[in-house]
Amino acid sequence: MQIVSALSEISDRYDALFVDLWGCVHDGVRVIPGANEALRAFRAKGGKVILVTNSPRPRAGVERQMDAFGVARDAWDDIATSGDSARVAMYRGIVGQKVWHLGYAGEEDGGFFTPPNVLDDPLEIARVPLDVAEGVVCTGPPDPSAHPDVMRPELLLAKTRGLKLLCANPDIVVDRGDRREWCAGAIAKLYSEMGGESLYFGKPHPPIYDLARRRLAKLADVPDAAILAIGDGPLTDAAGAMGEDLDLLFISGGLGAEETGTPRLGDPDPEKLAAYLEATGVVPTFVIGSLR
Repeated sequence: MQIVSALSEISDRYDALFVDLWGCVHDGVRVIPGANEALRAFRAKGGKVILVTNSPRPRAGVERQMDAFGVARDAWDDIATSGDSARVAMYRGIVGQKVWHLGYAGEEDGGFFTPPNVLDDPLEIARVPLDVAEGVVCTGPPDPSAHPDVMRPELLLAKTRGLKLLCANPDIVVDRGDRREWCAGAIAKLYSEMGGESLYFGKPHPPIYDLARRRLAKLADVPDAAILAIGDGPLTDAAGAMGEDLDLLFISGGLGAEETGTPRLGDPDPEKLAAYLEATGVVPTFVIGSLR
């Protein structure tokens, strides 16, 4: 493992990047200083940038969100979202046609409940009350500030009825600016702990990496050995990269900033970083404080 101070120190070894968004490119409020410039420089040398995000939003919604945060359009080539991967599965009927929905639907962004154009014959999906649902679709908790335990009564009913839960965002928590929020992954984790069956479609699970590779293949023929994954989540970005056998540039100043002793836009404390990596089981190829 090597600590680097800039992406440019190692970027010549790779032809493509799979880049996490939240905590790496933006903080849920604004672009992280240096991220646009680092990705632009990589693309200027011919590299391809695929943004791989556990956002439950469709691609178009993520794109509009990034515009609002100040993420430059010329800093990336394409986007793979867990929302798109999950939507395809939902419209194939993986949790039935009548679903109880938890979280954000995003109608203004094209909508999670808009059939994806990659399917020729999508099923009709109806949102219904829990007591008549055939499955559960979770794009997030109803209140991201409330602990997932508040959903236990509803989840118990879903489990008792034998319903599968489709999780459109495996993240447990994210930091929106200085505020930590719960994500759909926390609901799915609780449901599994209660004995229910949760189905995941974002990092670290294979479907989103399959989608990212398809997006990349439209741009260039890049072998896995020439792809660098970039992310800050031990359970999502790091576990996914390690599971897919991709090199990993771990961002220590994201979710693990406090534990790794990484000040904003600074470098990690080597001793704290080593302890954190050992505790989380993350084995990165490189570490950087922030994407720059």
